[in-house]
Amino acid sequence: MTGSEKLFQRAKTCIPGGVNSPVRAFASVGMTPRFIKKAIGDRIWDVEGNEYIDYIGSWGPMLLGHSNPIVLEAVERAAREGLSFGAATEREVQMAELICDMVSSVEMIRMVNSGTEAVMSAIRAARGYTGKDKIIKFSGCYHGHSDAMLVKAGSGVMTQGIPGSAGVPAGCTKDTLTAVYNDLDSVRLLFESNRDEIAAVIVEPVGANMGVVLPTDGFLEGLRRICDENEALLIFDEVITGFRLAPDGAQGYYGIQPDLTTFGKIIGAGMPVGAYGGKREIMSMVAPSGPVYQAGTLSGNPVAMAAGLAQLSYLKNDTDFYDKLNRKCDKFFKSLKAIFEKADIPFCLNHVGSLGCVFFTDKDVYNDAEAHTCDTAKYASYFKKMLERGIYLAPSQFEAMFISQAHTEEDLQTTLRAVEHTLTEMNA
Repeated sequence: MTGSEKLFQRAKTCIPGGVNSPVRAFASVGMTPRFIKKAIGDRIWDVEGNEYIDYIGSWGPMLLGHSNPIVLEAVERAAREGLSFGAATEREVQMAELICDMVSSVEMIRMVNSGTEAVMSAIRAARGYTGKDKIIKFSGCYHGHSDAMLVKAGSGVMTQGIPGSAGVPAGCTKDTLTAVYNDLDSVRLLFESNRDEIAAVIVEPVGANMGVVLPTDGFLEGLRRICDENEALLIFDEVITGFRLAPDGAQGYYGIQPDLTTFGKIIGAGMPVGAYGGKREIMSMVAPSGPVYQAGTLSGNPVAMAAGLAQLSYLKNDTDFYDKLNRKCDKFFKSLKAIFEKADIPFCLNHVGSLGCVFFTDKDVYNDAEAHTCDTAKYASYFKKMLERGIYLAPSQFEAMFISQAHTEEDLQTTLRAVEHTLTEMNA
C-alpha cells in the first residue's frame, strides 16, 4: 500500500469521503487520490516522492507558479508581523486600491474569505440594491456551495452526478432561475415570465466549471443589454478568470463591464481569500455604509493580502506578461489539438488564454448539456495514463487545465509527448 493509499484510509475514518473537497477524492477516475507534499514552479511531489508537471495550480491561482519567490518573501515578511489581527490593516487598503485600479468596473470592493462567500455576498448586495429577489444563473456554472447557488451547478456537482444537494430547503432555491449558457433566448424567456422580479444575472464569463466553455459571439454583450433593459444587475463570477485572461480578467478580455464582480483565491496568490466589488452606488449599500449586512472576522487577512499584493503587483507591472503567457498557451493547445486529430479519437478542445479543456465527445461544447455527452470513462483512462507519465491533470472531465508562467517550453513538450503515447495506448 502506497503512502497516499495509507493516508486516504486514515482520512476516511475522520473526514467525510477522506477529503475536504469532493473533486479531490478521484472518485470519477476510479483511483486513490495523491496526497501532495510540496510544490515548486510547475511541479508538485506526492508523499511517495513522485514528481508531476502540474496543470491544476491549486485550481487556478498559481499564475506565477508554485512557491514563487516574490510571493514567498512577501508572505514570510507579513507572517513575522502577525498572522491575524481581526482589525483593519494598511494592506487591505492597498489591495482594494490595486484591484480598483486594475479593474475599471470595480469602484469599491469588500474582502471576504472565499469565492463562495464572495458570490453569496454579491447576490445579497444585488437584491438589497434592486429591491428584487430572483436571480438567474446558468446550468453548469458553479458559483460556490451556498444554498441558493446549488441549482444545476457544475464542477464537483457534475462529477458526482448530483443535480443539487441534500440539506438545501426548497425555499432557499425558489428564487434561483436557471438559463442555458450561450442561449440568450432562454434568458429573455425568464425575464418575460418574471417581470420586475429579477435582481441580477450571474454568469461565469468563461464557463470553467463544466470543463472550459467559451461565450459565443454576442452572448456576454446580450446579457449586458438584457440586464439594462430590465433594470437588473449583471454579475460576473471571475473566481476562475479574474486576473488570469488579462489584467482586468475576462471582462477586460471580452470588453464587457458588469455591475458586480466576484474574485477568488488568485487575489491571495492561492491563499484562502475572495472579494466582491463593483459600482460605488451598489457597494455603498453594504454595511456599515448601508443596510446590506455582511461581515467576516478573518476577511482581509494580513498574510493573504501580502501574498495577493505581491502577485497582482507583478501582473500589473509586467506589461508583456499576458501576451507572453497567452502566446505560449495558444501554441501548446494548437499542438495538443493536432495530436488528438492524428489519433482519431472523438474530442472537442476548448481553450482561451491559459485555460483549456479536452472533452471526450464528438460534439462541439457550448453548454453543459453538450458537456454531458462526454465519455467520462475514456477521460478516466486518459487521466490515469497521463498520471503514470508524470502529468497531473484534473481528476474530472468537467474541470479546466491551468497553465502558468512557470510552465517551460520543455515541460510543455514533455506533456505533448505524454499525450501522444497515451492516445496511442488508448487506441491499441
